[in-house]
Amino acid sequence: MSTLLIKNATIINEGQKISGSVLIENDLIKQIITDNQLPEADQEINAEGLLLLPGAIDDQVHFREPGLTHKANIESESRAAVAGGITSFMEMPNTKPQATTHEILEEKYKVAAGTSPANYSFYLGATNDNIDEILKTDPKKICGVKVFMGSSTGNMLVDNEDILGRIFAECPTIITTHCEDEGTIQENTTIYKNKFGENMPFKYHPVIRSAEACYKSSKKASELARKHGARLHILHLSSADELDLLDTDMPLTDKKITGEVCVHHLWFTDDDYDQYGSRIKWNPAVKSEHDRNALRIGLANNKLDVVATDHAPHTIEEKNNKYFSAPSGGPLVQHALVSMLEMVQQGIFSYELVVEKMCHNPAILFEIEKRGFIREGYKADLVLVDPKASWEVKPENILYKCGWSPFEGTTFSHKVMHTLVNGQLAYTNGKVDTDVRGERLSFDR
Repeated sequence: MSTLLIKNATIINEGQKISGSVLIENDLIKQIITDNQLPEADQEINAEGLLLLPGAIDDQVHFREPGLTHKANIESESRAAVAGGITSFMEMPNTKPQATTHEILEEKYKVAAGTSPANYSFYLGATNDNIDEILKTDPKKICGVKVFMGSSTGNMLVDNEDILGRIFAECPTIITTHCEDEGTIQENTTIYKNKFGENMPFKYHPVIRSAEACYKSSKKASELARKHGARLHILHLSSADELDLLDTDMPLTDKKITGEVCVHHLWFTDDDYDQYGSRIKWNPAVKSEHDRNALRIGLANNKLDVVATDHAPHTIEEKNNKYFSAPSGGPLVQHALVSMLEMVQQGIFSYELVVEKMCHNPAILFEIEKRGFIREGYKADLVLVDPKASWEVKPENILYKCGWSPFEGTTFSHKVMHTLVNGQLAYTNGKVDTDVRGERLSFDR
């Protein structure tokens, strides 16, 4: 048995900010202490002046393994995640080969078990041809099923109406969707390619991948979910009108249709394309200030339930291309939590809201066992943050395998000092412990 005492912290948890200490025994939170009666422990961390948060849970990442490991891999990106205070991740199926069978999924779990310092789960990908695999899913063992209802890599666009209906009617676990209408995007692409050719400015990305394309696809997904009574989670919502499609005015545990927003849609607007170009080219696109403000308000008033990253790295050589050749996506897991805390510093959100949307709600929504909260008996996934340690994102402190960040040159006011995964110090003062291994997430469904 080993014990660790985190003492004199400011604990942000379950809507409260309190002064206290936390005793960890092996991998569990043993005791939360709010008086001066501190027990002895094998190891102590003096957290005076620091914030103690539950570890963040990222419900949408692309770590590129297998098959795309020149961009990233599970080991490199999970190290970046724990450096950023993310202690658990759920990874997407559009790898090579695509994770559209449980056999391929289990191979990914084996890789993560041997290399990831963060806890992990993997989505099964839906196609027009794998309904039998979807129906074999054990809801306790994987985070969910991913449906691309818009353009995607390979054959993962599910556009067979009969199959879509069966997925929404019969899927035994939560359905997550990427919603952009392919027909609308193709029409817009033809118009603007004819106008600009290969030299199209990046600022037209949200015109091509428009709010209309997002709303049309999200509306279709929500209608299917309501028709069949499915549990639907719409990923990376990016436009104001889509918020009206979600369940609201009820506890998260009662919602059937929920929504995720990503950090980049809360931070950037279409005014930033001239400065950042391909570095902020994501699908769905970063849109107008009106859309960004609606997303921020939607997060604050509980229309939106979860903040995630859609971490999707590419090499800088791949990104440094003209519009039609530059891939969409960028690395975010190392800087997601600190960027949200920066928005607290700016008066946009509160600490309590950030913890709710990045820690508590992913655990509630996906029914993750014993994570996402600072509670006695729960797994000791914890993050200590210094709210007064400003630092600048530079190439030398970026841990992504691709070596770049859309936040390069940004100065953040908060800094992650320690990250604990299952009671182990996975990250301390700028260094990842390469011997720490996370666990496979389990689900109480």
